[in-house]
Amino acid sequence: MRVALMTEPQQGLAYEEILALARTAEAAGFEAFFRSDHYTSFPGEAGLPTTDAWTTLAGLARETRSIGLGVLVSPVTFRSPGLLAKVVTTVDEMSGGRVELGLGAGWNEREHAEYGFPFPDVRTRFDMLEEQLEIVHRFWADPPGWSFEGAHWQLRGARLVPRPVERAGRRHPNLIVGGEGKPRTARLAATWADEFNISSAGPDEVRAGFDRVVRACEAAGRDPGTLVRSAMVGVLVAPTRGELSERVGALLRTLGRDEAGAEAWLAERRPRWILGTHEEALRQVERYREAGAQRIMLQDLLPRDLDMIRELGALFGLVGGRGTA
Repeated sequence: MRVALMTEPQQGLAYEEILALARTAEAAGFEAFFRSDHYTSFPGEAGLPTTDAWTTLAGLARETRSIGLGVLVSPVTFRSPGLLAKVVTTVDEMSGGRVELGLGAGWNEREHAEYGFPFPDVRTRFDMLEEQLEIVHRFWADPPGWSFEGAHWQLRGARLVPRPVERAGRRHPNLIVGGEGKPRTARLAATWADEFNISSAGPDEVRAGFDRVVRACEAAGRDPGTLVRSAMVGVLVAPTRGELSERVGALLRTLGRDEAGAEAWLAERRPRWILGTHEEALRQVERYREAGAQRIMLQDLLPRDLDMIRELGALFGLVGGRGTA
């Protein structure tokens, strides 16, 4: 299974801390480093510093060497499709063809209000996402000069120069659609995506979501084997029970939660996190593999604990390899 690291820098991380995370993940053998795309701080304390996702990835593109770099996911409400395609293609060129783009409908109403982003109803946001996916894909894949007539965006004589970097058989950055595999999301993934990602779900839910996406591919006349299936899963591990307890306490303090409720908090997450000792973690990852996940994004909510990232690389045998467990 391919293994990536997923981080949430809106937890108050400055660029230098994000760089330390990415470099640690690269040295630990992860195949890719993903970050979220948010402008307000959470989970945990509100009002902490936040950074722009694509600006920071541009810096990482020049300050890392081999690790993939991605955003999971960029909300459709933050950037117009043409702007997004240009920004991502620019960062991809800066990285030598290492960039991945996850797209989603967005959900955090508070940050939209704080920054003046439009936040229409969920159906409208999905309508916008459908248009954005097609436009971005066509910028990367179609010859110059095409047009698009949508309800939200219209383009005439569209042209993207330079084109995306071609590397290792790929014509453009990996395009990821996230969701639960519900009918519309499954159809969008089957139509436009290179990868479908399920987040915050246990292995049984992951399997069911993948099955729905496979059926959507078949209905669209697409070989399901051409769509990578991945899962973003919370991670909190340690070599021993004592060290795990210390990390649980650190995470609860980071999230602003009462440590007295640790057991209830853990019980709620055990079915859908990689959580426990190293041995337990390996068994949990195997359950996701059996559910059909070809790649797992380990979502790290303790981003300043670089030792855990190094431990994960060693645990999954990533060091010296190519990000595959």
